Amino acid sequence: MAIKFEITRECRQTAARRGELHTAHGLIQTPAFMPVGTQGTVKALISGELEEMGTGLILSNCYHLFLRPGVEIIARHGGLHRFMNWRGAILTDSGGFQIFSLGGLRKLDDRGVAFTSHIDGTTHFLTPERVTRLQNMLGSDIAMVLDQCPPYPAGYEEVSTAVRRTAIWARRSKEAHLNQNQALFGIVQGGIFEDLRRQSAAGLAEMDFDGYAIGGLSVGEPKNLMYETLQTTVPELPPDKVHYLMGVGSPDALLEAVRWGIDIFDCVLPTRIARNGRVMTSRGYLPIRNSLYATDLSPLDEACSCPVCINYSRAYIRHLFSAGEILGLRLTTYHNLFYLARLMKEIREAISEDRFEQYYRKMSPRLTKLYGGVV
Repeated sequence: MAIKFEITRECRQTAARRGELHTAHGLIQTPAFMPVGTQGTVKALISGELEEMGTGLILSNCYHLFLRPGVEIIARHGGLHRFMNWRGAILTDSGGFQIFSLGGLRKLDDRGVAFTSHIDGTTHFLTPERVTRLQNMLGSDIAMVLDQCPPYPAGYEEVSTAVRRTAIWARRSKEAHLNQNQALFGIVQGGIFEDLRRQSAAGLAEMDFDGYAIGGLSVGEPKNLMYETLQTTVPELPPDKVHYLMGVGSPDALLEAVRWGIDIFDCVLPTRIARNGRVMTSRGYLPIRNSLYATDLSPLDEACSCPVCINYSRAYIRHLFSAGEILGLRLTTYHNLFYLARLMKEIREAISEDRFEQYYRKMSPRLTKLYGGVV
């Protein structure tokens, strides 16, 4: 068995649950947030820094690695773990979202997707079978099926077509999946349409994947619609399998999604905003580039125990950004990922100690006020 998932504690008042995800590259305590290492690197950080903050699972992207440096080169290194010197577990996304974001640069039908590389203009054709084989070669712990992710807003017929095609591709992906040491997850689509979400989830459940992702959310819809969709979709997923919400990383949304039974998350939000000088703190976002912090000797967040907050001041980090020094964005990236790792640890402890509902009632209004504007 490529992975083993055990639910160790369930909240009595909500669908929140704590679990253990066993992989060949370590144990991941869930609920957990995955930092995004799209191209084989979590931008600005080295593997050891991720390990020391407790990260056990990261995400990389098959589409981007296929285009550069090429999956064959990675395979010659012995797989993605050795290529990027990462001892933890890896989940590889199929790249469906990135391909469909290309707009006029791609064309799709039931066979697969033809697209033009955003890097050098070369043309490629990817099928569900080929994407699965590429991930087999990468050697990730968890691979994702190729899916069709419709935009928001999209009409019922367009989303219905995406659901049908995603189901066809999911079955073909499973038939092509040959790496017994690698788990394969299906992806539920359906937009904000309750009947299509139920249809997609039911069809994928019959195929018996190792885990189930909810895709097509956090693509521009209001958060209340995302939450409503989760409430109707998660109960349709096999309860003993991993539930993965794709592309969500704001603190308020993480807490809300855990309440509805989500186990793992990924998002570029914490690292992307860090590189622009936007820091997550216990008091909300802190724009470190602001001149207000030029002489501020306090840490980024006085409530944080990460090495950045222990050792560096706001004034120093602002100076690094003003001077164009790379260290500045490294420090803010580390801090933001540490902030989310600590939040997820607090959530896990609350579930284990049978006080998640109280924790949720206390933290949800606060996090919504501080972070409610960004998914």
